[in-house]
Amino acid sequence: MVGGALPEDSQNTQKSNASPYPYETRTLAEIAKAELDGTVIRNRTIYIRFATHGAALTVRNLSPVVSNELLEQAFSQFGPVERTVVVVDDHGRPTGKGIVEFANKSDARKALDHCADGALLLTASPCPVILEPKEQFEDEDGLPEKLLQKSAQYYKEREHPPHFAEPGTFEFEYSSRWKALDNIEKQQKEQVDRNIIEAKEKLEAEMEAAKHEHQLMMMRQDRRRREEEMIRHREEGDVKCPPDGFKPNFTVGVNAGQKHKDRGPRCRQRVRGQKTQGLYKGDKSRGEQVKGMKQ
Repeated sequence: MVGGALPEDSQNTQKSNASPYPYETRTLAEIAKAELDGTVIRNRTIYIRFATHGAALTVRNLSPVVSNELLEQAFSQFGPVERTVVVVDDHGRPTGKGIVEFANKSDARKALDHCADGALLLTASPCPVILEPKEQFEDEDGLPEKLLQKSAQYYKEREHPPHFAEPGTFEFEYSSRWKALDNIEKQQKEQVDRNIIEAKEKLEAEMEAAKHEHQLMMMRQDRRRREEEMIRHREEGDVKCPPDGFKPNFTVGVNAGQKHKDRGPRCRQRVRGQKTQGLYKGDKSRGEQVKGMKQ
């Protein structure tokens, strides 16, 4: 929606009753302005001018890598966005500022509140955007003579036409003092701007150093954690597995049996005979019983 019809009283603009009327396109708004501007309705002169956007916000602290599309993606979470613009200079370089125009004022207010309470980051840099209501300027028609209120100050100021002050006169002296004050204001603003730029550069350097230190700390913590896991796994493995020098008793018997098995049937007969002799010597009754069985 663009454009707007603002009926104003030609005799007293301070008490005018302006009513915006939206149009779908700027072309339609321009046609309505051309046809209705200056017309008289119910003994009142109607003046038409383009209305400013009531839900527009200014964004500051934008990174050079932020585009119109990224700006829209970031602020669409608060509501429908009509237009987003990253402001650039005459060479196309970003100025660090942007404009976001919401479809309604409630969404714009929501974005203002959230950005004031929190820190909205558009990129990996921890530099939050600053959101402010956009200053509204009407630079289409300006202030024509017919809209000026003809007060006593108007007639007093307009007694002399535009002219240069003559040197040595009262006008020239105070004109020079006004110009000197303006130069002081300009110099102080430039100094403030330089101080802000230096402070931002210092903060950015500190931020990079802190980020590097944070990454190193995270790497050390990760290495310590992996070392602790390796030690824990090693200890758990030592509990489940026997020590390196430990050999169970059954291994000896198995190895001995394996040796006898490898030597063939004669070795097994000898072993069997040794067992039988042991029975005769160790247990007399048992030996006699075995002897009797053989007879």
